[in-house]
Amino acid sequence: VRERKDRVDDALHATRAAVEEGILPGGGVALLRAARALDGIAVDNPDQRTGIEIVRRALETPVRQIAENAGAEGSIIVGKLRENGQFSFGWNAQTGDYGDLYGQGVIDPAKVVRTALQDAASIAGLLVTTEAMVAEKPKKEAGPMMPPGGGMDY
Repeated sequence: VRERKDRVDDALHATRAAVEEGILPGGGVALLRAARALDGIAVDNPDQRTGIEIVRRALETPVRQIAENAGAEGSIIVGKLRENGQFSFGWNAQTGDYGDLYGQGVIDPAKVVRTALQDAASIAGLLVTTEAMVAEKPKKEAGPMMPPGGGMDY
């Protein structure tokens, strides 16, 4: 019951966001298409060029991750989406088909995509300008214990 209520709340908020600012093709395609804006930026500094490539790679990550989670090869999916320049052309992870994501109902509220991108840029800027940072070291989880031998003792 609680999960159903949470899903209804999420749908309500997504609908409100879509009404406010419109919709974009989902599945990470809108961010992948946004990477085109980086093509027109002229930089002389190699550090800035590296930064642009990092941002470009980050904008590809949602498509790659969705593909990997669906059992597909992310780099192949990204390559095929780049070949087709149509804005709403994408890969439907549920069906495994390529096509018009608007027609397939795979959409994201523009407000959600914009906010996520702005927040990510803000955090990245904060990390770049921070002199020192404290983070937790990832803990290695031990595997499960071996089961007993089942009467195979000496």
